[in-house]
Parts: sequence; structure tokens; C-alpha cells
Amino acid sequence: MRLGTAMTTKTVQTQPRRFYDGGVLAIGDRIGLPPDPDADPRIVLERHLEADLEIFSLERRIAYRDRHLGEILVPSSPEFRTDLTSTPALFTWLVPKTGAHLPAALVHDALVAGGGGDPSYTSTQGHDIDRVEADRVFRDAMADTGTGVVRRWIVWAAVAAATIFVKGGLPWSPLARWAHRVGAGASLAVIVYLGYCATGDLVDQRWPLTLPLPWMGERAWWLEVVGGLVGAIVIPLALSLLWGRFLRAGVISCVMLAVLLHVTVGLAAISLTYLALERLARRAPLLARLLAVVVAVSAIVLFVWLSLG
Repeated sequence: MRLGTAMTTKTVQTQPRRFYDGGVLAIGDRIGLPPDPDADPRIVLERHLEADLEIFSLERRIAYRDRHLGEILVPSSPEFRTDLTSTPALFTWLVPKTGAHLPAALVHDALVAGGGGDPSYTSTQGHDIDRVEADRVFRDAMADTGTGVVRRWIVWAAVAAATIFVKGGLPWSPLARWAHRVGAGASLAVIVYLGYCATGDLVDQRWPLTLPLPWMGERAWWLEVVGGLVGAIVIPLALSLLWGRFLRAGVISCVMLAVLLHVTVGLAAISLTYLALERLARRAPLLARLLAVVVAVSAIVLFVWLSLG
């Protein structure tokens, strides 16, 4: 039975007992064990390295009793793999790979084939769970684990945005799918462009293709910062209307992107520099040492020169 997508807004109260031990899959000569609603969930992971990527298999199932779908058991196959919480490295400071939200993340991974394979779940009531519904299950499940309100809505908005763009993510007509993709993509592109313009405005530089932003203008630097911040809230709120049925995800995603754009660019630059240095140290260790010496000597010379005037 296929379930229609649920976009409910009703406040979810934390109910940790909705998670419980899902038992063990029967594999080969091993006898399977049924779910035990009276037992706490047990997350037993086995680490694997595949193509130099760290992923995990679940040695025991996790059971979750959803408010709309009833009992869900994950995984349904021993071949299921997960990278835990699928957070890009740039944002693990905001949403770590593990924590209170981990059981919900594992359930969501199994529902949407987060490890790159097929979905791996059993709905004891026979529901065929599409990706939009899986995202809603994830949000509710995070509430049941005690995940903070702000974090769970940020995480839900991120996975909802991914659902819009991933192939087969939206169980709607092709026209509806592309309307949502174009709307969400255009809003994000506009926010990045306005962030580029705002940076030029702040440092009083007219860069190529930039436009003056009236909410910043030629003011004192701190007023321009305030103007940029309020613009990073008001403009994304308007652009989120382009997200259609995903309005709430659009509000969160657009505002987060606008407010954290420069932080993200800075973290990306640091990460790329680190990766470049790792590659250099691995492929040309002598050159890497020489570069380290040059940087150290240059820093000492500049420090002395700046200190002595």
C-alpha cells in the first residue's frame, strides 16, 4: 500500500519509547529474533571500508513506531550500509555524524537508500514509503530521540532540499517535480549572487556583475553589516515562496544559506587548503617540507617587520 505524502505541521511530543529493539535478521544458519517493544533499541555497528570510504552495517535492527505508518523495521537486508548521519564535512560543527539523533538518521538512511543501495526497511502495515514521507518520519523520529527543535528542523530542511533535487525524490508529476526544482534552484542561486554583491558593497568594491544593494548603501561599516544581516533574512523569506509545497524547508534553507554563506565559503577554503596540503605531503614530501619552511620564515620576517614598523 502506497501512502500519500504527509506535510503535517502538528507539534510532535517527544516519545522515546517509539524506538525499541528490532531484533536480528535471520542470515544463513543464524536464527532471527523478532522485535521487542519492551527493550531499548540497540545500535550495533560493524565498520567497513569501501573505496576508502568509512561506512557501517547494522548488526541488529532498529524498530520505530511512527505516528502515521505504524511499525518500521530497519534494515531489511544484511547488505544495508550507512554513513551514519549524512552531514557534509563543512557542517559537522552544526550537525555531528552521531549523537541523540543517530537512531532517527539510521532509520531515514534505510528508508531512502542513503548508503547508495536500495531502500532497506520493513513496514509491518505494508506501507510503501516515498522519500517525502521518509523525510517527515525522520523529523518526527528526531523529536522522539530528544533532538533539539532547532537542529531537527535544520536537518529536516536539508534532507527535504535534497529530496527536491534527487532523481525520483518527488512522487509527483514531472511538471510538479521540475517546478519545485527550478524554484528552489533559482532561489538558492539568487541568494549566492546577492551574497557576492553584499560582500563587494561591504568592502566598497564594485566587482564584475555586482549591483548596489539599497539595504546596505554607502553607510558606516556597522550599518552596512546590519543591513546585510536583515537583507539575509528578508530576501530569503520572499524567495522561499518559490519552494511551493516545501515552503517551510525553503524558509529554513534560504535563510540559513544567506546568513551562513560567508562562513561556509571560509570553511570550504580551509578544507580545500587542508586537502591540497595532504595531497602535496603524500605525493611530494620534500616539496611539502620546503613549503613549510618558506611559510615559517616568511611569517617570522613579516612579524618582525610589522612589530618594528
